[in-house]
Amino acid sequence: MPKIAIPKTRSEKRTRRHLRVRKALGGTAERPRLVVFRSLKHITAQLVDDVQGRTLFTVTDTKLDGKKTEKSSQVGKLVAERAKAAGITRVVFDRAGYQYHGRVKAVADGAREGGLEF
Repeated sequence: MPKIAIPKTRSEKRTRRHLRVRKALGGTAERPRLVVFRSLKHITAQLVDDVQGRTLFTVTDTKLDGKKTEKSSQVGKLVAERAKAAGITRVVFDRAGYQYHGRVKAVADGAREGGLEF
């Protein structure tokens, strides 16, 4: 019986979780996937249409001011604003293997405040 490679680092574990979740999630033109990427200093959110295989737009916190959680909430609101301008009101939230708390939750809450439905 072949051995399965067990992930050892935190990033390998997150990648495995993300791939496992991505098997079930998918974005369309009518309901794109809202993907969150979190690094130690910044957070990025993008809307992706998986049917066409393209990113609709990306929002990052590099030019925003405040604490990291506050900037994450602002990123969520900016995503909602740009999505509404593009005629999108419903999205599929993809937390990308991160736990749903802290900055990832702040992005989701900010997007909901901005008027997006998950």
